Amino acid sequence: MQEPATSDARPHVERVKGMLNGTIDHLEEDIAVVVDPHALALFETTREVLAGLVRAFDHYERGAEPAWRRGTRAAAPAARDAE
Repeated sequence: MQEPATSDARPHVERVKGMLNGTIDHLEEDIAVVVDPHALALFETTREVLAGLVRAFDHYERGAEPAWRRGTRAAAPAARDAE
């Protein structure tokens, strides 16, 4: 898969989300057939972590978190403490 040749973040976000979802799908297929309990735990944990990353990418796309909104900046911890 070729990297999008643009500075616009949207196609890059979509590409990475697709890769993460593809890995999640692969893990789910493996979970259905692997019997080693340690491997299952590893695959299930990995699936959960990647699903969390996909949610973070979704939030970025929707501007659902203050840090992801255009034109706003999250205050640095020192700046918040000074207020």
